[in-house]
Amino acid sequence: MNDLSILLDRPVAQLGATTVTLGHALAGAGIVLLLLVGLLAAALWRSASARAQAAADAAQLARDAEMRMAEIVRQQVEMQTRMGLMNESLTARQAELNQSLGQRLDAMTGRIGQTMTEQTRSTHESLAKLQERLAVIDTAQGNIQSLAGQVVQLQAILSNKQTRGAFGQSRMEAIVADGLPHGAYEFQATLSNGSRPDCIVRMPNGTPPLVIDAKFPLEAWNAIRAAEAAEGSPEAAKAAAQAFRRDVEVHIKAISEKYLLTGETQDTAFMFVPSESIFAEIHENFEALVQRAHRARIVIVSPSLLMLSIQVIQSVLKDARMREQAHLIQGEVVRLMEDLSRLDDRVRKLQGHFALTAKDIDQIVTSADKLAKRGQKIEALEFGQAPDSADSSPAAEPSVGTRTGQLRLRVVDGDD
Repeated sequence: MNDLSILLDRPVAQLGATTVTLGHALAGAGIVLLLLVGLLAAALWRSASARAQAAADAAQLARDAEMRMAEIVRQQVEMQTRMGLMNESLTARQAELNQSLGQRLDAMTGRIGQTMTEQTRSTHESLAKLQERLAVIDTAQGNIQSLAGQVVQLQAILSNKQTRGAFGQSRMEAIVADGLPHGAYEFQATLSNGSRPDCIVRMPNGTPPLVIDAKFPLEAWNAIRAAEAAEGSPEAAKAAAQAFRRDVEVHIKAISEKYLLTGETQDTAFMFVPSESIFAEIHENFEALVQRAHRARIVIVSPSLLMLSIQVIQSVLKDARMREQAHLIQGEVVRLMEDLSRLDDRVRKLQGHFALTAKDIDQIVTSADKLAKRGQKIEALEFGQAPDSADSSPAAEPSVGTRTGQLRLRVVDGDD
């Protein structure tokens, strides 16, 4: 016993000023062991309580699951009943819709056919009038082209030297006849004083005609050429030149007195020289004759100058003819634009009818697509989350007839 007391009093550790003995250590270990045993017992008790509570909760969950399964079965039966009613209602509504669509399409087809017939007839009438106007315009254009197509050409004319001026007159007549249209000139016309010029050219806008004289003193010119060719004395060539100058002056005076009539002819006349070489010789060696002719308002012209003058006159006449035809063409163009305006209005009306038809067909296709989508949803049972037990009572649900009426309204309106 003493040994045990000594053993228990033996110090085993020193904690500051406190000496821990073996007895203290064994007492502490016993206390710790008791605490561990208590904690283990409490843990075992809590585990048993938790298992009991879990079993109670599992039983309660099983009962709730059975109740919910029963409710789901009941709702499924009710849903199948409603689905059957909705299927019957949709079938009837689809038949009515097909019948209504068929009637509307038939009526619309009839109206479109009638409208297209009227528009086609109106278009044919407008095109016929347009063709008539174009024919008139083509005729006027042909006349203008005929005037523009008259090109001045120089034709070979055989010289006739039996009488004075025959050679010059034949060339002058060829140039005038080739350059001007028939009726714009006259050969050997008689004036009020009884004189007969070789040619008069009628000017447009009521102005007096232009006189052309072709009686050039060719014999005097041939005498000059004969004197030069004979290589005789200078006095002979000088005498021939003086005779030629005198004859030309007399001829200029005769033209001025007989053909320049105030108010009846132009105040200027043409004296035609039948050769370019003679014309050049006159301007080179007989400048005084040219100045005298200018003072007498007589223009000396060669075949080239006469041709150019005739072309200018031709252009003036063509412009006058075109101005005369301009009001006719303008009137036809105005009527053509009126016909085109009426045709445009009718085409726009026809386009509007087609636009309305396309809009109605698009609405019909949209309604049909929506019906098909709703049928697919119904077939796939895509109705969202099932209602809770508190909201699943028959009083909270709308009646089948009300839903069918709402569905019918939505289908007809095409808003959903």
